[in-house]
Amino acid sequence: MKKFAVILCGCGSLDGSEIHEATMTLLAIDKHGHSYTIFAPDEDQYQVVNHITHNVMNEKRNMLVEAARIARGNIAPLSDFKADNFDALIFPGGNGSAKNLFTYGLHGIKMKIREDVAAAVKAMHQQNKPIGAMCIAPILLAKVLTNVVITLGTDPNVASDVQKMGATHINTQQTEVIADKQNMIFTTPCYMLPAKISDIEESAYNLIGTILENI
Repeated sequence: MKKFAVILCGCGSLDGSEIHEATMTLLAIDKHGHSYTIFAPDEDQYQVVNHITHNVMNEKRNMLVEAARIARGNIAPLSDFKADNFDALIFPGGNGSAKNLFTYGLHGIKMKIREDVAAAVKAMHQQNKPIGAMCIAPILLAKVLTNVVITLGTDPNVASDVQKMGATHINTQQTEVIADKQNMIFTTPCYMLPAKISDIEESAYNLIGTILENI
């Protein structure tokens, strides 16, 4: 049985982790017969957004506490993550991930990466262990590792930013997975393209399956 680490950053696509992508990732790992541990930073989210109105709310929420909603309480702070304990690392997406784990949603190619997130990526990469990313999250890998091949769907502006970071972007359709086997990087576009929840389920299942083929 392979052990997957899944890093979240809250609960909701606009200010935390995308719930469908997170849940379907956990389901895919389970359906493939493997185990997962969920992590999130134990700090406040960048912002809290009303998912009906899309307005920013005047309150604070903790990423670990909010992500625990998805994890049903079975979660650990990101500070506990150790690459030695896992066979693969997964990053679901969501606009919130591009504000909390890295700041592409705020600063574009000048984005910053949380030090603990960058450290987790580098540690897995140094051990030649697979890293999967969904939706907007692959751009995190482009920023941290530079010379990798990823997909974020078909948006030409995002693809251009990926190239400016020193990485290679490949256009994909929904549910496709790009496998950079040399760097053990596996990415799929999910909600970067128009999608139904069934597409997200298939994307997650394909992502985890492709990773397992290469472990």
